[in-house]
Amino acid sequence: MVTEAAVWAALTDVKDPEIPPVSVVDMGMVSRVVVDGDQVNIDMTPTFVGCPALEIIRRDVAARVAVEPGVGGVAVRFVFDPPWTSERITPQGRERLKTFGIAPPMPESAGGLINLAEVPPCPFCSSHDTHMENLFGPTACRAIYYCDACRQPFEAMKTV
Repeated sequence: MVTEAAVWAALTDVKDPEIPPVSVVDMGMVSRVVVDGDQVNIDMTPTFVGCPALEIIRRDVAARVAVEPGVGGVAVRFVFDPPWTSERITPQGRERLKTFGIAPPMPESAGGLINLAEVPPCPFCSSHDTHMENLFGPTACRAIYYCDACRQPFEAMKTV
């Protein structure tokens, strides 16, 4: 028989398709896991409602959990209440974002939603001598910054 702990452990293997070092657990996307006999039901909160990767995430979550011993079926559903916030990213997830060259979102206490006066430290050299180049990054949840210390451009996740 599968356990909830085994499902959570399996979910740490499911990577964010856009940020491979970070799992869906690291991102705080897994809201609830319910094991009922051999049936596993997983509620996930998307980081962005319009994210084009949601079906890939659903597929990867279901496929990974389905191979756990004792699992007969997996249902993955996306829930939107309560909405995801960047505060749900785990400390390990924040570190993994940095390894991918993405500055983690600033805590809400440091300025709240998109505070243009606050800039994140560089994920490469940790300098605070950075500035925003473009509020609109490659995805709706990221912006482009530049580090004046090490002269590297980098992305930063927006606080949501």
